[in-house]
Amino acid sequence: MRLMRSAIAVSSVLALGLTAACTTSTTEPEPGDPAEETMAQETMPEETTDGETTGEEAPADSGDVPMGDGSQTIYLVSKGFQHRFWQAVNEGADAAGEEYNYNVEFVGPDDETKVTQQLDQLTTALDSNPAAIGFAALDSDAADPILQDIEAADIPIIAFDSGVESDLPVTTVSTDNVAAAEEAAEHMIELIGGEGTVGLVCHDQTSLTGQQRCDGFLDYMRENAPDVNVLDPQYAGEVGLAANTAKAILQANPEIVGIYGTNEAAATGAVQGANEVGKEDLTVVGFDSGKTQLDAIRDGSMAGAITQSPVRMGYETVVAAIKAINDQELPEVIDSGYAWYDADNIDDPEIAENLYE
Repeated sequence: MRLMRSAIAVSSVLALGLTAACTTSTTEPEPGDPAEETMAQETMPEETTDGETTGEEAPADSGDVPMGDGSQTIYLVSKGFQHRFWQAVNEGADAAGEEYNYNVEFVGPDDETKVTQQLDQLTTALDSNPAAIGFAALDSDAADPILQDIEAADIPIIAFDSGVESDLPVTTVSTDNVAAAEEAAEHMIELIGGEGTVGLVCHDQTSLTGQQRCDGFLDYMRENAPDVNVLDPQYAGEVGLAANTAKAILQANPEIVGIYGTNEAAATGAVQGANEVGKEDLTVVGFDSGKTQLDAIRDGSMAGAITQSPVRMGYETVVAAIKAINDQELPEVIDSGYAWYDADNIDDPEIAENLYE
């Protein structure tokens, strides 16, 4: 199992932020606690107990971050506020802004289908002439003209969560979505005994996050599970839509043994769809977390999921923006981490503090 690890020197700030972002964790680690020690370690690739590695890209070192004078604003345009995930990203961004004396403006569309609304928010960000802009793209191609204008205005662009399909961002802060999707696929293969039919409910086709989480799972299954029939992906980014999509998959393929959902809405929709058609023996593997997902894992209707580290993602995005403002060198990718969780480890401290209801 891969475990997320923190790459920042001020790990206690993130630990507090993650605890605030998660109602499943009620106590902070005491000094010397193993969870605190894990969060404090650097994220260079390290071999795990099963021979796998994590932290494929070394996150940026948050040391030597220049302090601001309180006058500069970093504007973050996220994918939305409909999921607790984005609120947790906001908390991490605010923590970094407060620590380094920068103003942070955090916005997002009503949901992850509202591309036009997000583009309007990106334009508003540009018009406010901030010191830097962070952007989690719903549609990289549609955003390109505005991103070109931002570059022309000499405002650094930091991509977060989703990459941007251009060389305009100075860095990208994100989960390694391909590796995380492969981890989900590996667990799915084990859970279904390496055979049967598996369906995919993917949350979108336009963002890199959506593409990588879907394709990473699909490619791994096809390459490593020859006895598994993997159905073509179906797309739905809202819970009700995902539930209907899952029902359609189940009704068309009564022999199906598993479904993978690529985000909170897709995964919870898959559980809901299975419940509505009375499919009790379905193995559902998800991505992200949320109260419905956590409850489903605890009651057994979802086998497990991949969690990201949203507070750390927000924190590292603002730190990267500050470094860009001050012309400091940044890596191409800053890995914000992920981990598999299920009923066996959901309450472990290093997992629980990274779950976002």
